[in-house]
Parts: sequence; C-alpha cells; structure tokens
Amino acid sequence: MKRRDFFKFGSALSLIAISPTILFSKDKNIRTFDIKYIFDIKNNDNKYPVKLWNPMPYNSSYQEVKYLHYAGNYKKVFLTRQNKYDALTLFSKWDKNIKNNHIEISMQVQTSFRTVNIKDIQKASYKNLSIPKEVEPFLKSTNHIPTTGIIKALANRITRGKKDRFEKVKAIYFWCTSHTFRDKNVVGCGTGDVGQMVKDEEIEKIYTNGYYGGKCTDLSSLFTALVRASGTPAREVFGIRLGKSNFSHALGTSKNGMANISSWQHCRVEYYIPGIGWIPCDPADITKLELVENLQYSDKRVQELNEKYLHSWEMNWIGFNYARDFELYPKTVKYPLNMFGYPYGEVANKTLDYYDPSSFSFLIISNEVK
Repeated sequence: MKRRDFFKFGSALSLIAISPTILFSKDKNIRTFDIKYIFDIKNNDNKYPVKLWNPMPYNSSYQEVKYLHYAGNYKKVFLTRQNKYDALTLFSKWDKNIKNNHIEISMQVQTSFRTVNIKDIQKASYKNLSIPKEVEPFLKSTNHIPTTGIIKALANRITRGKKDRFEKVKAIYFWCTSHTFRDKNVVGCGTGDVGQMVKDEEIEKIYTNGYYGGKCTDLSSLFTALVRASGTPAREVFGIRLGKSNFSHALGTSKNGMANISSWQHCRVEYYIPGIGWIPCDPADITKLELVENLQYSDKRVQELNEKYLHSWEMNWIGFNYARDFELYPKTVKYPLNMFGYPYGEVANKTLDYYDPSSFSFLIISNEVK
C-alpha cells in the first residue's frame, strides 16, 4: 500500500524545531534549496524488515524548513526526537516480505549567512558569566571526546597565560587550523575519535610539532575536545552541504543550481560564550581549502577564511544535530551511535554502509531556487 504524508512547517513548527540559544547575525543573505532524498533499499531476506533512520534539519534563525513531504511503500513512518540530544529523525519501517523498499523525502530549506560580531563576543566573554545548566553537558567527556589526560594538558599548554574564555578559544582554534591537515584517505567524515588521534607524548613536542590528519569530524572533534578541556562548552554540528560556495569550489559546487549531495555530509562546530550564546566555527574547512586549492596555511586566501570561520558559517549547508555516542529511537542494532549525520539503515538486522550511497542505496539531490 502506498502511503503519502505531508508536513507543513508553520503553526506546528514547535513540534520539530530544535532551538538552541543563539544570538544571530542580522545579515539576511537568504538562500533557498529544494532537497530530495531517494531511498531504494533491497531486501532478499524476508525474515527481517528494513528499517531506516534519516537525520532531519532543525529550525533556527539561520535555517528554516519551509515544507516537508514524504511518500513510499513503507508500513510505518514518523518523525521523532526521542533521544537525549533531541536529534530530529524520520523513521520508516517496511513489511519484512517487501523486496524493494522505497521512500522519497522532499523538503525546502531557507538559510542565511550566520556570523557573530567579534567585538560582541569579546565584550560578553570579558564579563566571565556563569555557564547555564542546560549547556553544561557540552563540557563533559564522551567516548570520542576526552577532556582529561593528554588533552587537558595540551589545552592548558595552548591557552597558557589566557584567562578570558574567548581568548582561549581563539588560541585553540588557530593552533588546530595550523596543526591539522585533511587526509583524503580517511573514509567519509572520519570517526572523530580524539583519543586515537592524540597519543601520550611530551607536551612541548605535541604543542610545537603536532600535526594531525583526518576529515571534518576528526578535526572538529579535536577542536571540541580541547575547547571543553579549557572550560568552554563546545559541540560538533552534523549536517550536509547543499550547493555552491561563494568563497571556493572546495567548499561546495553546483551546475545550474543542481548538485548530487549524497556524499556531501559535513561536520562543523559551535562554542558557547555566556551572554551571547552558541557561536559558529569551522576549523575543518580550512584544511579542505588548503588541500583542494593546493594552498599553504600562510597563503592569503587560507588566512582570510581562517579569520571568517572563527565566528561564521557560510550557509550553503544545513545542520541536523549535535548528537554523539547516543541511542536512536526506535533502538538500533548498533548502539550507541557515534554520530548521526548520515542516513542509518538496517536490513536483516545488519547495518547498511552509509559511507557508500550506491550500495545502501540512496541518492540526495539539491537544487538552489533563484
């Protein structure tokens, strides 16, 4: 039986919105994207049903889902935020005897360039206000984000002599962007396992000569761990690029507004300064710009982006959630889940490879509406 479901975002917005406390830019550089997910999941084992958990965008002052529509031959489908991070999820499940399991998800998202004024950040940070209780979890260690031991020692070394929160964040950010590189051999976005990246060594050696490779989750997680260890809340934000970057083709492209974004998942970062809120940041894209454009860290274009991405996001991207090491609902075969930036599916009680869209199989298409 074919089922069709339509959700209009408007009066019911609060049902699925994730609303972090943020002070936003007044920049109204609005961009609009139509996005379509197409899933065709094969099941040759009629003992188990196919299940799919797909991460969905949150709503905020810099990104808004205007409508959502989904249709397919599923038995059950619903939106849920039943997990400890409020990560919005579209869950679908098929009858176990269905061989070709299909769902299409269509949505339109509007975004605006997100930035927070440096002087406002400095002013708020100088007041040294207390951290709200609801933000305190983003100071803690997780399985992939250690904040003690070598990471704490390294954070202390990087921020030596700094007492102001934002000054510490800046020191860590510029240390990370100058001591990391994008490793094209890492699969997907990487695992973001900081404990496996930074091993026990002499601190001065790490501080001076440390050079760590990875993809966006790895490098974002390194920054997050060091910032947390320095006493400032921080978190990774998992999402996906949507289209052309106005800064560099390294950070997003399209052809006549169209793009196949099936493998364009990208992890960014936020840090929290009391009095101003969550501040956007993206240390990982500095390394991507260097790799794709064959630039050195000292090059003018790299340093231009380096300054921008300390407190800004270009919004040819949407965010899904900031979930790490958690359980989805309904419960999955594999848990806890390291991160939730990719579709997660199970067939015959086995996890599908979300790093390989063609075998999963899924296709994600974006079209920028002019």
